[in-house]
Amino acid sequence: MAESTAVKLDPRVQQFLEGGPKRLFIGGEFVEAESGKTFPTINPATSEVLAHVCEADQTDVELAVQAAERAFAVWSKVSPSDRGKLLWKLADLMEANLEALAQLDTLDNGKPIRETRHADVPLSIEHIRYYAGWTTKIHGEVINNSVSPNMLTYTRREPLGVVGQIIPWNFPLLMLSWKIAAALAAGNTVVLKSAEQTPLTALYMAHLIQEAGFPGGVVNILSGDGPNTGAAIVKHPRIRKIAFTGSTEVGKLIMRESASNLKCISLELGGKSPNIIFPDADFTKAVPGALLGIFFNQGQVCCAGSRLFVHKKVYDNVLADMSSYASKLKQGPGLDHSTEIGPLVSDEQYNRVSYYLNKGREEGANALIGGKPLDGPGYFVPPTIFTDVSDEMSIAREEIFGPVVTALPFSDEDQIADVIRRANDTEYGLAAGVWTTDVKKAHRVAHALEAGTVWVNCYNSFDASVPFGGYKQSGFGRENGSYALELYTQVKAVWMNLD
Repeated sequence: MAESTAVKLDPRVQQFLEGGPKRLFIGGEFVEAESGKTFPTINPATSEVLAHVCEADQTDVELAVQAAERAFAVWSKVSPSDRGKLLWKLADLMEANLEALAQLDTLDNGKPIRETRHADVPLSIEHIRYYAGWTTKIHGEVINNSVSPNMLTYTRREPLGVVGQIIPWNFPLLMLSWKIAAALAAGNTVVLKSAEQTPLTALYMAHLIQEAGFPGGVVNILSGDGPNTGAAIVKHPRIRKIAFTGSTEVGKLIMRESASNLKCISLELGGKSPNIIFPDADFTKAVPGALLGIFFNQGQVCCAGSRLFVHKKVYDNVLADMSSYASKLKQGPGLDHSTEIGPLVSDEQYNRVSYYLNKGREEGANALIGGKPLDGPGYFVPPTIFTDVSDEMSIAREEIFGPVVTALPFSDEDQIADVIRRANDTEYGLAAGVWTTDVKKAHRVAHALEAGTVWVNCYNSFDASVPFGGYKQSGFGRENGSYALELYTQVKAVWMNLD
């Protein structure tokens, strides 16, 4: 997997990586961890160390919360217009640093540079700009009460205060943007923990936040793991809210811990999303759409279309086309211009996906393509399509979080009711896909699917204005759009007697 068309490293990235251990960002300053501990962050394409990063513990979390509390007294009184200007300035700085941000995301996560340049970073920039526009549009309402005409009643939407945010490793920059933009627009201050596998983009963003002129302590960025740094954030008594994106297992732990002081929480968790291809689909769109649904970001996407339901009439043809295309995907280091699918993020994830590849074969599934992890260096698993799968198999029920799709045929006998039943037969409910040219069928199926997002004749479409979140054990709360502002504000009712 030689980097024959490798991207030349941006000088800003080179300088950032060579600058010694990456420090925590607390109170507007870069500081060492109080313990002096650091940890390595690994290039998943080579298994080599990219940089060492300071590791925050409970003491650092306390310092970050104190800084955020002090900043809240200032930030909550900054005019909405001025908050919007700072967010807009941050987006401009991100745009000026687009290549550096794209390369850092690729180096730390492994995803192809073509994705970070054209998806992750532009979407992140537009997300910040979208919420910059919302700062002046958060308002309450006057209510005509039935008590007295001389009793004025109205509501205010006020920020929560200090919020804790914990982001995953699969979209390091985009998830940071999804978290901080709405929180800051509403007037909150933030203590954010990046994923220990991918801390670099968040710390680079800290420099841009500092350069943009945000008051010190408005955004605090910590690096560290879940059991220590993340747990300290969740347990902290003065953090008013936790926003978490990650696994369902960890989401349940956060719910239990948050009960001790009734923190507000929002959770965007795992998925095992169904992607349904009916025989009347436009296959020029359905086949590449199904491939995008599972192989984008190496399948490390919470809403990945990992259960592919295909009608028996077209099953063989669809699978043949998908296999032909997937087998030609160029796999290699993310910084190679020609790479279409990169490595998995870590050795841990490589082992997890490898386990499911073996499990699938043990359960009787057939790997039409792929099916076995590749030898190192790097954490490479090839695109894999499993056939001969039943709904009860582990690979069809459990979240794999890799480039692995299970192809499941469905038949003519009351095909819509049957495939909806099977699609909904999961503990998850994050997303789903439907491919058909029948508009009535499309609406009927979309309405019946138990999922927070249903894509019809498309997949993995996102916009800052459109809500995203899950049903069932895929979590609750919605990010994006006006819906996210509800997660970061509280409503106060005011009664004023005018007599």
